[in-house]
Amino acid sequence: MYSAELQFRIIGDTSYAAAETAIRVYLEALIFQGQILGREFPTAFQQEQFVSRVVLPEKNALQAAYHSQSGHKALQALQQAGLSYPKVLIMGIDLMSNHTDPCEQPDSYILYCRFAQMNSVLYCAEHFAPVPLYLLGMQTGFEDLIRWQLQYQALDEIQMQQHSVLLKPAERALQSFRSTVNVQGRQFAKRLRAHTGKPVYYALYRGVSADCSLETSRCCPGCGGPWLQDEPWHDLFDFRCDSCQLVSNIAWQCQG
Repeated sequence: MYSAELQFRIIGDTSYAAAETAIRVYLEALIFQGQILGREFPTAFQQEQFVSRVVLPEKNALQAAYHSQSGHKALQALQQAGLSYPKVLIMGIDLMSNHTDPCEQPDSYILYCRFAQMNSVLYCAEHFAPVPLYLLGMQTGFEDLIRWQLQYQALDEIQMQQHSVLLKPAERALQSFRSTVNVQGRQFAKRLRAHTGKPVYYALYRGVSADCSLETSRCCPGCGGPWLQDEPWHDLFDFRCDSCQLVSNIAWQCQG
């Protein structure tokens, strides 16, 4: 992934309020298409232009061909606000981000989310590396999926804090097969499966266990069948059910 600057040159009458609105709407369209990553995008006025700092999955992530319908509209609205189309200046490889998957056409995917990772939640199942969402060619965008990602990450961050007052509710939400967040996650996996025509495994997080001695005998929560692997998939997923397209791990509490 790459750190980059987007430079919006002033080309007509504008104001701080008009420029802020146009840039914010454009950046939001890029976020919900998976073209830029993260939550905060510092923007400053510098020598007759506004400059936003972003992280891109690929150098060419902002090509117009990858824009959603909302992205195309937001791009035109920039000129109406007196700003140019953004000039993209690649600063270099972002050292704090995962590398984007090298596959042109992955054979299968894993829907996987953790609080510390701001990249795409869709991973190539072969390399276990994030796949940019815009490569899927959905012009309607991925706002629902990315908002789900933010909710999941908020729960994950809470349950990682041992003294959090909401530790147990967050823990249950992430681990329960039938919790709202996991039901929604499996629905997104199903939609992506239908769109791509390829398997999309859903990763079910497991942090704690009531009895570590029984952890490896757990059955698939989807079909009740055996799903323990001889070797962990990607050194992470100890469980895998190809029928239900679910993966999970031995509870981290039991791995210490």
